[in-house]
Amino acid sequence: MERRVVITGVGAVTPVGNTADKTWDSILAGRHGISLIQSFDTASSEVKVAAEVRDFDPLEYMDKKEARRSDRYTQFALAAAVQAVQDCGTDFSGEDPYRIGVIVGSGIGGFQTIEKEYSGYLDKGMRHISALFIPMMITNMAAGTISMRYGFKGPNYAPVSACATSAHAVGEAFRSIKHGYCDVCLTGGSEAAITQFAIGGFNNMKALTQSEDPDRACCPFDKERSGFVMGEGGAILVLEELEHARARGAHIYAEITGYGATADAYHMTSPDPEGQGGAQAMLLACREGGISPEQVDYVNAHGTSTGLNDKFETKAVKAALGTHAYQIAVSSTKSMTGHLLGAAGALEAMLCARALEDGIIPPTANYRVKDEECDLDYVTEGARKQAITHALSNSLGFGGHNVSLLLKKYTG
Repeated sequence: MERRVVITGVGAVTPVGNTADKTWDSILAGRHGISLIQSFDTASSEVKVAAEVRDFDPLEYMDKKEARRSDRYTQFALAAAVQAVQDCGTDFSGEDPYRIGVIVGSGIGGFQTIEKEYSGYLDKGMRHISALFIPMMITNMAAGTISMRYGFKGPNYAPVSACATSAHAVGEAFRSIKHGYCDVCLTGGSEAAITQFAIGGFNNMKALTQSEDPDRACCPFDKERSGFVMGEGGAILVLEELEHARARGAHIYAEITGYGATADAYHMTSPDPEGQGGAQAMLLACREGGISPEQVDYVNAHGTSTGLNDKFETKAVKAALGTHAYQIAVSSTKSMTGHLLGAAGALEAMLCARALEDGIIPPTANYRVKDEECDLDYVTEGARKQAITHALSNSLGFGGHNVSLLLKKYTG
């Protein structure tokens, strides 16, 4: 028997707030977290802006020894997990640990550790590579660290699919509970790739904006968009089987009802120009959720502020929803958070859950100039108070990975 899956806890560390509530408040206010890069000297960099996490203290979530042994991406993930567990009202310590999973991914992993240790290797040789280099940089360590913190012994792994990573993680966690392998699963993603090496690599492939104006650097669906803004942070959701959540009187943010995952099989970095893979992911999510495309009220778009993504994703929404695409709200919250790469999908699913619960649709910030090829309702006037029942959260990753998650307002 298939089981219903709900979201009972949320946690986030983002460029617009170091908790889920602060992040949501900033999103509704249309406040972005983009500014001139502070974490390294940009004198030799063509990229001057990013969306950095500010005033984050890992010692609020771990001791000094653990902090020293954890890359920044793992610190973000653990912080978000601690918040999510606190938010859900229990640490599940009295339950069968093999029924509680942790599925948390990262698109890149410990990039800061890689850069630091490789620099040391070039300068001083192999003997000066830290014994902690490997465990700090591998992309599964966030999932492992969270499971060790709480003693959760169920399915534990880290999907890696570039910018679709944490959307895949949420989808797989949803299926693990739906089909009876878990009762609870902590899921999401984390990323910390605002480094000279990473920024240089993304810039040289022409993915990042070189705008120096924080208010115009990230403007999804705007005709003047010029590349994405690198972000960082982590987002974790507690997913729970509905009856399990009801039995303990848990607060329920929203229900997850569908998960569509496809591949473009087209290009290393460009989406399919016709948006067919993305469209099929949306249709699969709707089909699993038992709704028609005409019942979708809101789409949280991948919306990266790149020339190709925004145009092709608009085509994908139209291909999936037909003429109904013009009747619904679409927005990109990356306009405020920047692109959190492997953490983006989970963060945006969390924002969809809050939108469903609160009846408020997040805006697309920084939008000014209409693009004739991007002609949907992108909620550019600010947050829109509107009751919604079904929301799709889209994530598209380099390599042609497409994920769409269908969330539903919880009504009992």
